[in-house]
Amino acid sequence: MTVPISLLAQTEVIAPLPPLPPWAMLDPAMLTLVSSICLAVVFMLALPLVRALARRLEGRQRLDPAMQAELEDLRTRVAELEQRQGAVHELEERMDFTERLLAQQREQARLPH
Repeated sequence: MTVPISLLAQTEVIAPLPPLPPWAMLDPAMLTLVSSICLAVVFMLALPLVRALARRLEGRQRLDPAMQAELEDLRTRVAELEQRQGAVHELEERMDFTERLLAQQREQARLPH
């Protein structure tokens, strides 16, 4: 019996299935045990990292007493500088006013009476 060429072109070649992974053949109880052991190892490795991160975050909230004193000193100095800046601004305004008065007096002195 001869098969037409067009029918041969339409047939598909089925590839063999890949082999199953090793854990697919494990007993469910054994798979649960292995998974639990893996999770315990990951937890034991991650716990010191989490504790170190917690200590670091906690350390940011509490300052060394020397640093706290320096911070308070700097805050006091900034408040004093802000007060002085206000005083300097007031002195600038007074000086501008005085300069305008002197300029008016000079102009009045130049004008003929």
